[in-house]
Amino acid sequence: MSNATDGFPLADDSASLPPMPAVPRSSTARMIADAVRAAIVDGTFAPGAPLRQDALARHFSVSAIPVREALRQLESEGWAKVEVNKGATVALLSAEEAREIYEIRSALESLAIGLAIPLHDACSLRTAESLCKAAARELDPSRYVARNQAFHLSLYAPVVRPQLAEMIETLHRRGERYLRLKFGLPLHKGESDAEHVAILDAVRRRDVATAQSLVAAHLLGTGDLLYRFITERAQADAAQAEPRRARRTRASHSGS
Repeated sequence: MSNATDGFPLADDSASLPPMPAVPRSSTARMIADAVRAAIVDGTFAPGAPLRQDALARHFSVSAIPVREALRQLESEGWAKVEVNKGATVALLSAEEAREIYEIRSALESLAIGLAIPLHDACSLRTAESLCKAAARELDPSRYVARNQAFHLSLYAPVVRPQLAEMIETLHRRGERYLRLKFGLPLHKGESDAEHVAILDAVRRRDVATAQSLVAAHLLGTGDLLYRFITERAQADAAQAEPRRARRTRASHSGS
């Protein structure tokens, strides 16, 4: 896939997303959504970049219908913004959204871990421990997102609460590209991995109150970190852009 970040990478013949196999339309839409989501997570599609329906359809050799369905799915998950007469674009990163996602996750996952602890057994705990170690070792941002989610969900796996599980998984998906930003802050990833170990230890000891407190603090802390990081980066970008705007203004006035 092209590394272009302004404009639409899939419009380039050199794009290298995998070809689409022959599958039912609903599966086709899901696979297109997965491919575009992965491109957003790995930074190939920049925030604000257009997601042209015609380019996607040509790339995957499909009609416009599954592409529209894929874009609607991405919009519902917070990855894309679709406007009438303007088309779809990659949703902008939002400090407020990042913080809110983690605030809601802290409430839901505190509930889930409290329900799950009495139901854990030796097998489920071994699975959680293995996933915890895998996430700590992972240095690739895209794979870390998946390993981090797998570890968190393993903590709640014994609970049979379909609606709770669905809400948690949806929030994980919406937070994927924000979580990836932690790789720009390596110290904080190390702290996060240590917090995972502490949470797992509380689960193993069946200490519900401590596990809930640690999960809440872990997620709220991540939300606050991302809020500060995105806000500070936006302020720095605005400060860098101001001299360019001033030069353009002066050039415009001098030419008039």
